[in-house]
Amino acid sequence: MKRARLVDAGGIRNPRRPHPPWPGIEHRLSRRRLFIRHTPATAPGAEPAVFVHGLGGSAQNWTDLADALADRVAADAIDLPGFGHSAPAPRVTIPLLAQDVAAWITESGRGPVHLAGHSLGGAVSVYLAATRPNLVRTLTLVSPAMPFANPRRSHQSRYLPMLAVPNMAWFADRQMRSRTPEQVVDDIILGTWADPRLMHPQRRREAIAEARRRLATPWNNRAYIQTYRGLMASFFQAFVPGTHSLWRLAEEIECPTLVVWGKQDRVIDVRQAPPTALAIPDSRLLILDETGHVAMMERPQAVARAMAAMFDEVRADRSDDARDALSAM
Repeated sequence: MKRARLVDAGGIRNPRRPHPPWPGIEHRLSRRRLFIRHTPATAPGAEPAVFVHGLGGSAQNWTDLADALADRVAADAIDLPGFGHSAPAPRVTIPLLAQDVAAWITESGRGPVHLAGHSLGGAVSVYLAATRPNLVRTLTLVSPAMPFANPRRSHQSRYLPMLAVPNMAWFADRQMRSRTPEQVVDDIILGTWADPRLMHPQRRREAIAEARRRLATPWNNRAYIQTYRGLMASFFQAFVPGTHSLWRLAEEIECPTLVVWGKQDRVIDVRQAPPTALAIPDSRLLILDETGHVAMMERPQAVARAMAAMFDEVRADRSDDARDALSAM
């Protein structure tokens, strides 16, 4: 593990105003249909990237980061099954979600890619990078949901016993329908942002519109609970010998990796950051002060600068390898 380096502020795009969510389209893959938002590159030579959101999120969460990196990557942000505009899956586990992401990378013909995952999407990305290394050029993990046993490592752990309640989705639907989209969004922001006042008014309006659409979607709460249970299953497996523990898989990741965490993360404690970075052989760690659980939304410029520095490092290594190969001929 080493400290992450940042390129100069001029090394990435710095838009004057927020870009609207990038347009997307539903794609039919061999496994299922997935909605993908594509951020077009703004410079020649840009490399492919794939971004995977967290639990309860969507492809819209990556809008600002994708914009900041558009000179370097052409990013596809995926709506996981049951979130955003993607229909739910009959069964949800971390390996199955990783298969969905892998299906898009292979069937779109864009691999290997710069893969980035947030929270749940970080766990999915760890699994994919370890089990399908040929598909991943670099890996960026933003507050990844790596398993932990201490419930104090997350304020969300108090909800865990509710997973055992029968008909939990029905209770959740009843509770959610009593709240306005504005209330839903404000609760999410308060729980995930270190300073909610930093959210741009346009982004709040977009989040409210997304919440309004989700509240009208019949499978919204069922998909959330089903996916939460799938994530918790990966936590339990981490402590069972002989299973596909995410911690053991992290040790098998071969690609250069950037681990990003917010110092004020209340969803997954920042104390998870050093062990996560230490588990991955070629890792860089960036801890951002005054930042909560969604660093790619709260501090997109800082995250983009760290990712760009890793891209430059990988490109330099490839150039060195090419020169060594030529000199050996």
